[in-house]
Amino acid sequence: MAEPAAGLARLWVRAEPLLLGALPAPPPAKLGPHYLRKMAAYVRARAGAGAWPRLGWPLWRRIACGKLQLPRDLAWLYFERFDALAPRSAAQRLERAEASAACASDHELEQLRSQFSVDTLQFLLFLYIQQLNKVSLRTSLIGEEWPSPRTRSQSSSLIGKSTCQNKNWNDLDHQAFVLNHLSDLLELLLDPDQLTASSHSTHSSLVSLEAVQALSFLIEGSLYKAKTVHPLHELALWQPFHVKNGYSKISRTFSFPKLEGWLRSCLTVNPFGMSACLKSGKKLAWAQQVEGTTKRAKIACNAHMVPEAYRIVVMSQVYKQTLAKSSETLEGAHVRIHRCNESFIYLLSPLRSVTIEKCSNSTFILGPVQTAIHIHSCDNVKVIVVCHCLSISSTTGCTFHILTPTRPLILLDGGRHNRNAWRASIRLSEGTETTRAEDSGLAENCERGWTDQESKEAVPGTSGEQVL
Repeated sequence: MAEPAAGLARLWVRAEPLLLGALPAPPPAKLGPHYLRKMAAYVRARAGAGAWPRLGWPLWRRIACGKLQLPRDLAWLYFERFDALAPRSAAQRLERAEASAACASDHELEQLRSQFSVDTLQFLLFLYIQQLNKVSLRTSLIGEEWPSPRTRSQSSSLIGKSTCQNKNWNDLDHQAFVLNHLSDLLELLLDPDQLTASSHSTHSSLVSLEAVQALSFLIEGSLYKAKTVHPLHELALWQPFHVKNGYSKISRTFSFPKLEGWLRSCLTVNPFGMSACLKSGKKLAWAQQVEGTTKRAKIACNAHMVPEAYRIVVMSQVYKQTLAKSSETLEGAHVRIHRCNESFIYLLSPLRSVTIEKCSNSTFILGPVQTAIHIHSCDNVKVIVVCHCLSISSTTGCTFHILTPTRPLILLDGGRHNRNAWRASIRLSEGTETTRAEDSGLAENCERGWTDQESKEAVPGTSGEQVL
C-alpha cells in the first residue's frame, strides 16, 4: 500500500470538552438539537445585544430559564462549566476566584456574573455535546448484550466498556459521537441564510471561517507524521487542503458537503487519549504486589510520549497500599483512579482533573485540582481535596473534606442512592499548599455561600448540594 502523502491531515476529537465539559448524566430534554437550533437563530438575531459573537450571562439566563425552562442554578452550572474550559493563566483564574469570593451578597455576586461572557458558537457546541450521555432506550433494548465476566477485560473496563459506561473518558465514544452528529454540529454553526426553513443545510450551503474556528473547540489535529498539534481551523486553511474541504479565499467560506466529507475522512482516534495510554503508555512501579493476593496494581501514564497539556495517569487495583507521590508526571495531568481498595493514596501535585470510580474503604488526599473531580460508584471512601468543582454519583458512606467555590453536584443517575457525609470547612495551611492552590487558580477563601456545613444527607439536596 502506498504511503499517505506528506500533506495528509490527521484529525481527532479533543478530550477535554467531553471529559470535563459533558456532565456525566443525561441532559434535559430541551437541550436537544431542535431547541439548540432555535437558540442559535435567536442569538444571531440579537447581535451586539449581549448575544453575538459573545453571549453574556444575563441573556443566557433569560434563554435558559425562560425558553428552555432550565432551573437558574443549572443554567449557571452550564455557563460556568464551559467558562472553566477557556484557556486562561493561573493568575487570571485566581483573580476571578478572589473576586467571586469577595462578594458579600447574592446581589453582588449576580452583578459580577453579569460581566461574564462566552464565545457564542463554542457555547452552542458545548451545549450540544451534553448529548454524549443521553440515555437511548433503543440502544438499551437492542444494542448491548448482558455483560459476561468471561468476555470483559480490564482494559475494556477502564475505557468505559463495563456495565456502567463512562463515555466521558472513552475516546472511542468521543470519535463515534462526533462522527454520528457531525452534520448537526455543522448546521448549528451555519449562518441563517445558509439554512432551509426547517433549519437544515443544502448542497450549496457555505460554512463561515468563524464557524470552523468555533469547531476547533472540539477538533484538533496535525499533519501526517508531524508532532505539532494545531487547532482545526489552522489545518483547514492550509493551501493543499482547499480542494478537499472546499475553502474559498474570496468568500472566506467552506463548502458544507466538502468540509463535512474532509472531516469524516480525516477524523481518527485521539492519539493522546485513554486508549493510547493503555496500549502504549509507560507502566509505573508506584505500588507493590501484596503478598498472598492475586490482585496486581496497574498504573500507567503517557507523559513520556505526549505534550504536557495531554498528560493522563491511570491507576487501577491498588490494594492494601499506602501510596504517596508528588512528581512532574502528575502535574497538570488528568487522573483516573479505578477499583482501588483498602488503600491510602496521596497524589500531592497540582492536577488538572480527577475521576475516582468503583473504589472502596480508601482515603484519597489530592493536590489542588484545577477543574473537576468526579466520584462514581464508591463505598466508604474519604476524599480530601481543593478543587474547582466536585460531582458524585452512586456513592454510599463516603466522606468529603473539600474547599471549592461551587456547590457539590449530586447526579441522580437512576442507580444507587447517594448517602454521604460532608465537611466543607477546610482551610489551607500557610506555605506550599496555599501556593499550589493559587498556581491552579483557586482562591483560599473561595468556598463562599455554603461553608462550615456538616451533614449526612438521606435526601440529596438538603444541605447545600446541587442535585441534577
